Amino acid sequence: MSFPILSLTVWLPIIAGALIIAAGNSHARKFAMGASIVTFLVSLLLYTGFDTTTSDMQFTENLAWLPSFDINYALGVDGMSMPLIILTTMINVIVVISAWEVIKDRPAIYLGSFSIMTGLMIGVFSALDAILFYVFFEATLIPMFLIIGIWGGPKRVYATIKFFIYTFLGSVMMLIALIYMYREGGSFGVLDLHALVLNEQQQFWIFLAFLAAFAVKIPMWPVHTWLPDAHVEAPTAGSAVLAAIMLKMGGYGFLRFSLPITPDASAGMDVFMIVISLIAIVYIGFVALAQQDMKKLIAYSSISHMGFVTLGIFIAFQLIAKDDSAGVALGIEGAMIQMISHGFISAAMFLCVGVMYDRIHSREIADYGGVINTMPIFAAFMVFFAMANAGLPGTSGFVGEFMVILASFKANFWIAFLAASTLILGAAYTLWMVKRVIMGPVGNDKVAALSDINKREFWMLGLLAAFVLLIGVWPNLIGNVMHASVENLVQHISTPKY
Repeated sequence: MSFPILSLTVWLPIIAGALIIAAGNSHARKFAMGASIVTFLVSLLLYTGFDTTTSDMQFTENLAWLPSFDINYALGVDGMSMPLIILTTMINVIVVISAWEVIKDRPAIYLGSFSIMTGLMIGVFSALDAILFYVFFEATLIPMFLIIGIWGGPKRVYATIKFFIYTFLGSVMMLIALIYMYREGGSFGVLDLHALVLNEQQQFWIFLAFLAAFAVKIPMWPVHTWLPDAHVEAPTAGSAVLAAIMLKMGGYGFLRFSLPITPDASAGMDVFMIVISLIAIVYIGFVALAQQDMKKLIAYSSISHMGFVTLGIFIAFQLIAKDDSAGVALGIEGAMIQMISHGFISAAMFLCVGVMYDRIHSREIADYGGVINTMPIFAAFMVFFAMANAGLPGTSGFVGEFMVILASFKANFWIAFLAASTLILGAAYTLWMVKRVIMGPVGNDKVAALSDINKREFWMLGLLAAFVLLIGVWPNLIGNVMHASVENLVQHISTPKY
């Protein structure tokens, strides 16, 4: 086994988080910043050393954990997981910058919790043992539960309990499915489960078990109601990580588990999944249009945009039926790029709201107006991110949505038509918020007293803006690394297992 880069990427932030908590508040910020930057730099080794010509798992590690049950500490990445790991480490750096001056109450526990959660989320994206995946998947709930419960808003207890119950109950169904498949095949190895032959009925029930876990995490309609409450009550960085990373665990779960393990059931359920994806895109877009709280508006926007992820994944089966393998790959790669793009844009939008909240202590749109007059640099950033959120060409927000719409058009005009409505709805709710908050004359004395962003906030938003623009003009930066893995997945799901 070569140098364990993946283990270092997973455990460095976890150990650092524990040390940050133990070291206390006085050195927490510098320690957290150093640990987050080192973790990000280590994760870049996964990109620079990645072989884009193969679909095989890379940087693999395999150690016996519970050998009597064939449970192993097995890690590895491919083109679908590696970009999500780099997104995770990048967002952790932004989180530390965002909390540097804002969090004054127990900063060590706050920053330590985020650091630990970063390592656990990387574990989710790199686990090649199903039980190890489940452990990491569930463990991410604990630090987020603490972050919302301790530093959240006035209804934080309600939000944390709702968040925990929704996500935990769905995951229990997945655990039952994993144990059942172990009894059938004798292995918890993820790649072994891909090769497990299951009949139509077995696939159907296992697909439903995975759906219970991953649909809640994304979240899909109608199990989405926990997310707006969690976002509204979470501190700013908590909302950023929740939207940027934790929701992606659901989309990744569909790609890593549901499609390759239950391809026939996924094909049989494709119309159902497409319908509820379109409901998320269209209906939730209208719900976002009605919001008066900026965080709630962005939360509903996240649900709508994540509908593109599941649409891109499951439109694949409509295209398989038409023998259009290029269209299948287009939809799945579009879903992947949408996940990465949404990670940067949603984090940026929540952090923009946080910048204003730190000054006025309100998230209500009605409490603002004319912010551009007193915060012109901040206004430029927020307008840019709003345009990206609405899918402006040249930004990352356009690329994934365009690919999914194009793939949908290959499958069915009306599916593409409904999906494309988000370009109108997204512009409507995002730009209407910008008009009421940013544009026009100064709305009140509080807005008149605002000061523009400082250097810390400029770097925080500037880094995110750079990535949104970079992916928008050069999508192959991440597209190239996923081609081989997506083509392998397409070949796998195109061949019926039963």
